[in-house]
Amino acid sequence: MNEGNIPVLRAEKLILRPFSIDDGPDVQRMAGDDEIARNTLAMPHPYLDGMAENWISTHLADFRDGKSAIWAITLADTGQLAGAIGLMLQTHLSNAEAGYWIGKQFWNKGYCTEALRTVIDFGLNNLKLHKIYASHFGDNPQSGRVMQKAGMVYEATLKSHMFHWNKHKDLVFYGIWRTRQPE
Repeated sequence: MNEGNIPVLRAEKLILRPFSIDDGPDVQRMAGDDEIARNTLAMPHPYLDGMAENWISTHLADFRDGKSAIWAITLADTGQLAGAIGLMLQTHLSNAEAGYWIGKQFWNKGYCTEALRTVIDFGLNNLKLHKIYASHFGDNPQSGRVMQKAGMVYEATLKSHMFHWNKHKDLVFYGIWRTRQPE
């Protein structure tokens, strides 16, 4: 579907760029943290050697096949890797699911909100998606605040919808669509 490479997206404090294999050890260290994995449905835990590199190696082909667009969240001033953000594309439905995680040392600095706003803009305006949605576990309201600050609106809570880490969890959905763009 996309013949080119994953584009670099620039924001005020961040650069969202394609991952490189060299990011593997940092991804493993940050994403392997219990607090990150506990709040992320698809995060492997424990995060074993080689998993990050295998994940990164799929990004370009998945982008070109129209399956996903995944970026490394990096600090604009230092280039330091802070986390990941992506869109799981459903082009036949003209929508995508956003997902993200940020390393603990980068929490509460506004980076996730800035990254999500940037990806929403790219998805709605460059990919011409109609809607972007995201969800978070009910016991992780901080992620919901990120979605709200990025302009997404609450849509629904699916009660006891996911079984994750030996516990049934609510899944809370937010969305934004072409006719409701962030202010």
